Amino acid sequence: MIKASFEVLQPGNRQSFLVRRFDQWAFDGPYHFHPEYELTFITKGAGKRYVGSHMEDFAAGDLVLLGPNLPHCWKLGELAGPQAEAGAIVIQFNENFLGDDFFAKPELQEIKKLFQRSASGISFKGFTQSAVNEKLDTLSSGGSNFDKMMALLDILQRLAVSNEFILLDQNQSIAERTPAEQERINPVFAYLVDNFRSQVSLDEAAGIANMTPNAFCKYFKKITRKTFMETIIEYRLNYATQQLVQTDKPISEISFESGFGDVSHFYKMFKVKMRMSPLNYRKKFMRDLESKLLV
Repeated sequence: MIKASFEVLQPGNRQSFLVRRFDQWAFDGPYHFHPEYELTFITKGAGKRYVGSHMEDFAAGDLVLLGPNLPHCWKLGELAGPQAEAGAIVIQFNENFLGDDFFAKPELQEIKKLFQRSASGISFKGFTQSAVNEKLDTLSSGGSNFDKMMALLDILQRLAVSNEFILLDQNQSIAERTPAEQERINPVFAYLVDNFRSQVSLDEAAGIANMTPNAFCKYFKKITRKTFMETIIEYRLNYATQQLVQTDKPISEISFESGFGDVSHFYKMFKVKMRMSPLNYRKKFMRDLESKLLV
């Protein structure tokens, strides 16, 4: 089992922030966290994005800003295969990378607010996404360190004034936690990320948090505002939904691959969340897709 790992980042001697391009190997990285802000642009690839307690599909073009110590990882989908193309441009920096109180200046208040929102993780959409992704591609391709710094400030300002975004953890269930609480709960989510499709053990999760099962269940709900089982089911249903629209696998097979040991239980849980059966969901998705292609 891989626990949420702490990542140490070291900018070069002539740089105050990191700009890196990653290939497919980076998507094999563990669920991890670090004290730096992180802006990630997915250039190629598709799969699942895990941010705090939030899980969502991602595809090429995905643009996300993460606040400090917010655990995260991007996992390629099974359909990608071992030789699939995947890539990302990642910028990482701390709040004081331009000096103490630099972002406290009146002219930079919008960026300051952006940093505060990023504690939940922010996914950008629409024109903001496409415009910033183009700038990130240019920034990572070369130029002087001064030009890169100015480009980053421009990008941050564009993100700061945009209203084309969604908060990934709208309840800030992870973001509001103290460092000590994050140190305890982050490895639990790492355990879920790695194991929700197989047998998940309450005793093992409680042991990771160094608590008794009863105390852990109360603690987990206090931290996440969901029960441990609700979180597991949410992860499994999210994964199953992806499989329904991206594969032609039988529903029973998807049920078992998503971690449900009983097909009838899967049907029941799916209907509660989606207000329709898995089969009708797949049919509706195909109809909607055909309609879009005809437009």
